[in-house]
Amino acid sequence: MAQPRALTAAYLPEPLPLARFAADDPLRAAIGLWLAWLAGERRASPHTVAAYGRDLAFFLDFLNEHTAELPSLALLERLRAADFRGWLAYRTRQRAERTSLARGLSVVRSFVRFLQRRGLVGATTLSALRAPKLPLSVPKPLSVADATGAVEAAGALARSSWQGKRDTAVLALLYGCGLRLSEALGLRRGAAPRGAVLAITGKGGKQRLLPVLPAVREAVTDYLAECPHPLDRDGPLFVGARGGALHPRLVQGRMTALRGWLGLPETATPHALRHSFATHLLGAGGDLRAIQELLGHASLSTTQRYTAVETQQLLAVYDAAHPRARQ
Repeated sequence: MAQPRALTAAYLPEPLPLARFAADDPLRAAIGLWLAWLAGERRASPHTVAAYGRDLAFFLDFLNEHTAELPSLALLERLRAADFRGWLAYRTRQRAERTSLARGLSVVRSFVRFLQRRGLVGATTLSALRAPKLPLSVPKPLSVADATGAVEAAGALARSSWQGKRDTAVLALLYGCGLRLSEALGLRRGAAPRGAVLAITGKGGKQRLLPVLPAVREAVTDYLAECPHPLDRDGPLFVGARGGALHPRLVQGRMTALRGWLGLPETATPHALRHSFATHLLGAGGDLRAIQELLGHASLSTTQRYTAVETQQLLAVYDAAHPRARQ
């Protein structure tokens, strides 16, 4: 997919896609305030802020071509619903997926509402525009055997014993505690799970307490006992071969190798272990609200996606076992 051209020419790593605008341009200042608000008050991650900035840049580039006018606060206020629909049609012709279209529209809504709350623009027609309907996204967990097998086999693919114990500990946290990969790799040495409870700061700076299985504690303890690098209390818990913070791509690469070695499905990723944690708890009778708290979901509707997985599995068992289903 083509990247936005002019406004993002100097976008990365600078978080303002505004190479064309003068330093005192009101729109430039407004975008700077919005990005600061996302990172500060909304506590969005740098990755999220960067993605939002790119989506806004796509929109501003379209406006520049669509109106033959340099984007401005006044132009945003004059836009009609047909202009926003034209933008969605333009992105569709670029073969953007529905999820990308919906996210882009959500970003533009966020920016316009931010401007309205601060009195920088008046009412717009954006509220009349409906987002593209998205297909229901169902998590793709691993089976219990595949999930436990991936954790147990992770160490066998590492270059050294201590790296193998490190990889095992990381995957054990993903499956045993339901952590996101960023949460596991963001743990400090001083917060290593040595007790029965682990405190995690997740998305949006929200904190939650998680029970830690003995097998997970043992995996982390084994890694710490063999790690050859000095680990500062305030430094990263998991480190790479040279002692720096462990990069998520290494963990993703390890799961890719495990897929080939163990014959796991293509959906076997680090995040699939988190999906497996939730699905296996739900299948064993876990309460949906409790699972929501363990996963750190802000909305119960996000957690309810796992009930669809359980329903699919139940129907599969029915189709395989019921005499009428086999006819």
